[in-house]
Amino acid sequence: MPARLAATALALLALPAFADPVAQGPKNVPAFEPAFPEQTRAPEMRSGVELDVATVAKGLVHPWGVAPLPEGGWLVTERPGRMRVVAADGTVSEPLAGVPEVHAEKQGGLLDLALSPDFATDRRVYFTYAKPMEAGLSATAAARGRLTPDGTALEGVEDVFVQAPPSPSSLHYGSRLVFDGEGHLFVTTGEHFTPAERVFAQDLGKTYGKVIRIDPDGGTPEDNPFVGTEGAVPTIWSFGHRNIQAAALDAQGQLWIVEHGPQGGDELNRIEPGKNYGWPVISYGQNYDGSPVGDGITAAEGMEQPRYYWDPVIAPSGLIFYAGELFPDWQGDALIGALSPGGIMRLRLDGDTVVGEERLLPDRGRIRDLAIDPDGALIAITDAENGELLRITPAAPAE
Repeated sequence: MPARLAATALALLALPAFADPVAQGPKNVPAFEPAFPEQTRAPEMRSGVELDVATVAKGLVHPWGVAPLPEGGWLVTERPGRMRVVAADGTVSEPLAGVPEVHAEKQGGLLDLALSPDFATDRRVYFTYAKPMEAGLSATAAARGRLTPDGTALEGVEDVFVQAPPSPSSLHYGSRLVFDGEGHLFVTTGEHFTPAERVFAQDLGKTYGKVIRIDPDGGTPEDNPFVGTEGAVPTIWSFGHRNIQAAALDAQGQLWIVEHGPQGGDELNRIEPGKNYGWPVISYGQNYDGSPVGDGITAAEGMEQPRYYWDPVIAPSGLIFYAGELFPDWQGDALIGALSPGGIMRLRLDGDTVVGEERLLPDRGRIRDLAIDPDGALIAITDAENGELLRITPAAPAE
């Protein structure tokens, strides 16, 4: 037996009991077949973990990003344009001063946030937002500022990335932030949805539908794949994406993203520099009116296949790879927030292959972002007018 197959077989034996794929309804595009057997509808895992879900805070208006603070509590963004501190006891602060004006229309607003790797000394907070531009246009932007010692304001706010050109569409901003562990920052973008603009995901002269890699001050790393390529934006790391609202590094420092597909075809992608991930030329979904995307094909030369896809969709937003003490059986698993049908998706990977899927907390609504507290508790925020910050731990055994 080849080594890869042997490793997969051992991984399957180590999984909790499972059999059929997760119940998920009929495919939107039943004619499409996966490129390899493990690419979709993985076997259902049943971890058997009873979860205790504590509502730490309520009343957050469409929260979008959450980050645990080293001194305790969490920093949270609200899409209408507010950033707040939620204390460990659930107290929600007044909005922080210094947050720039945002384009809070449709999917636009104040979006993701991430603490600097050196936050303990530099107090820097990085965040993304829909930046209002002239004539009603907007663009995905990433900025940074210093959180004051009293936690009431951001000071010295400056943009470090602004998507170009600005768009008339208030849809598909992408907007996740990930530090790469080597002193660089990934920023994900969307392609603004419209048929006229989605094609820009294939255009290296525009930052639509891309993973961007910059220095923390907005500079271009010299080893980016398109540095020196005529006509290409040098901050581009990968291209051919639709709308990336989930991104994280695994334990080996590899970047993964989960991006929204159209009707069907949400994708888990393992990101490599310079690679083309296909949108809108290839897709495992279809347009919302039932018409094919492009030529209705799922593969093309020079375009990467997703490592996994969902049809019907889960509407992914927020990704972490679990590392903590509270859920020892989840070590290294991918946890993905789902906006539709809601809840959290847990994926078990063997290398870059998904070998099991479990659906958690389907009754908790639209999960917009996930984080891990220092003690290993899972933090989730719900995207609603009365959004919540949830703290998820294993339930205590019954006496």
